[in-house]
Parts: sequence; structure tokens; C-alpha cells
Amino acid sequence: MIDRQLITKLDFKNPATWLATWFGCGLMKPGPGTWGTLGALPMGVFLLAIGGPSLLLINILGFFYIGLKVTEKFEAMTGTHDHGAVVIDEAVGVWIALLPAVLDPVHGLAAFALFRFFDILKPWPVGWADKKLPGAWGVMLDDVLAGLYAAAILGGFRYAGVI
Repeated sequence: MIDRQLITKLDFKNPATWLATWFGCGLMKPGPGTWGTLGALPMGVFLLAIGGPSLLLINILGFFYIGLKVTEKFEAMTGTHDHGAVVIDEAVGVWIALLPAVLDPVHGLAAFALFRFFDILKPWPVGWADKKLPGAWGVMLDDVLAGLYAAAILGGFRYAGVI
């Protein structure tokens, strides 16, 4: 089900709407964060495939900055804070989780699952960032931190030979 009240507030001619919702993934129900993560995973894997972790990291940094800007615009359009439809933060977070991955479906699935686990559970400081940081910074940084947790676990699994 789509939030019809939200739809009326969005300017679909504005690229900020499409980027903030990760090309509409954030408008899908239920679980827009999961849909946004799934929608961002193929691009992250593609970036990893063509340029390795370096290209992925460059895009993480670029999209983090873009995410701050489009989240601000989305919040101004809708009068909301940290609306579930904003999922560009999930894109950045899952790409961080992919940094220690190799091109293997198990690694992609592990990065996805670990990122979603930490994004939903919100252990400290993920939950702190989500609740205490204002505006777009809070929206973006909690997913960055969840991605770092996921990357650390995935990297540890690789190092230990678990996957």
C-alpha cells in the first residue's frame, strides 16, 4: 500500500524525490527500508565488480553527500523527519556492508542480512545517531554506522574462513 498523502506532497519532477526514495523503492510497502536495501544491492555489486572496493568507496562518499542534500529536500517537501520512504541512506549503508565482500552470492546475501539486522536492531551508536542527530545527518549516519557494523562482521567472517 502506498501512502497517498505523502505522494501528493512529492514533486516527482525533482530528482531529489527519486534519489531520496532510491528510484521509488522507498515508496513500496511493507518494509521500505528492506526494499531500498534490495534496490541498492545490485548497483553496489556492480560497482564492486567493475572497480573493486575503491570504486565502491568513492560512490559511498559521493552518495553520502548526495543523500544529505536530497534528504533535506525531501523533508522540506513533505514536512516530515526521517520518513520511511527515504531510503538513500540504506543504499549507502548496504554498500558499506559490501566493502569486504567478494563477488559471491553468499557475500551479497550476508552483507544484506547483516546490514538489515544492525539497521533494525540499532545497537549503540546506531540508535544514538538515529535519535540524537538532527535532520539529514541523523537519517544518513545511523545507516552508515549499521553498515560499518555489518562490514566488520562480514570482514571477520572472511578472515576466519567462515564464508
